[in-house]
Amino acid sequence: MAFWTVTGLAPWSALSRRLEGSLAPAGASAIQALSAEAIRSVLSLFMKDNSNVISTLPTALSSRAGLWWGLLGVAAFSFTVPFTRVAVEGIPPLFIGSARAVVAAVLAALVLAITRQRRPDRRQWGRLALVAGGVVLGFPMLTSYALTTAPASHGAVVTGLLPAATALVAVLRGKERPPRAFWGFTALGAAAALGFAALQGGGLGTLHWADLLLFGAVLAAAVGYAEGGLLARELGAWQTVSWALVLASPLMLVLTLLSAVEEPPAGTPVQWLAFAYLAVVSMYLGFFAWYRGLAIGPMTRVSQIQLAQPVMSIVWAALLLREELTWPTVLGGVAVVGCALLAVRARAGARGVRPVAESGRAVPSSAESGR
Repeated sequence: MAFWTVTGLAPWSALSRRLEGSLAPAGASAIQALSAEAIRSVLSLFMKDNSNVISTLPTALSSRAGLWWGLLGVAAFSFTVPFTRVAVEGIPPLFIGSARAVVAAVLAALVLAITRQRRPDRRQWGRLALVAGGVVLGFPMLTSYALTTAPASHGAVVTGLLPAATALVAVLRGKERPPRAFWGFTALGAAAALGFAALQGGGLGTLHWADLLLFGAVLAAAVGYAEGGLLARELGAWQTVSWALVLASPLMLVLTLLSAVEEPPAGTPVQWLAFAYLAVVSMYLGFFAWYRGLAIGPMTRVSQIQLAQPVMSIVWAALLLREELTWPTVLGGVAVVGCALLAVRARAGARGVRPVAESGRAVPSSAESGR
């Protein structure tokens, strides 16, 4: 990334001029094929395409590499809530929630075409619709509207419940029988998130509409991630995300156009940069580093790095947005993330229970991989 930032496209431009000056017109197709092969090589740094499923890398690779790649993915995702808060200051939330998916869908379609992925069958398209409804439509749209009024740190604490919520949906979806500790920690985490939202809203028994939207976003994402974790065993992890984006793109394009006509977006350069990050990194590219880390493993340890995301989001909100870091926010974040960590570990440690979506970014277990 630093290479492109410092030198720009000059190396490629120079190479292109030399090729164009030395090759006959008939060589254009060869250049095009070479470009496609170069793109595939770059993508292979982040993806494994063995039978369309991410596979476990040889054990000779250091587990630290998996942790570092996982941390890079989580760091990328941790800017989502703060940058959404920046973007909604000047860009309509409907446009942000829909247009970011359209941009990501274009990237996904290009990657799928370049890597020549097989298309899902009819049954898988139906399940992809559930994934798209949760992670392409539900979570981005609901958080965009919620963060028009809620502080980014507040949103980070509430959405910190997502890993435990995803594990809960996966348990119900897979008809698992986790230990009682799992249910207890999940309930405590939900109670901590509700209590935090209520106290921040003015007292117990008081929830603002933004809190309801955030809890709805958590539920939508949990359903999408849990179903995506199961489907990733068949299609591959990043492939599942890509096909979900492509499937949802017609609807998201319509919503984008409606929003642009009704309320033309007119944000500042900073707000547009925040939107670009949401569209390119949060909605798509962040998954590649995350899945790379999970593929190297160990998956159980790497997946738990996801629990650091709310904490990082709170820190970014304080540093970048100058939001006040209050004790209720700190204690609420610790309580929610702590309960989520204990719930995820209780489920993963149970005998006979295989993790389906233990990270909040649902992926298949390493034993079943071929997110």
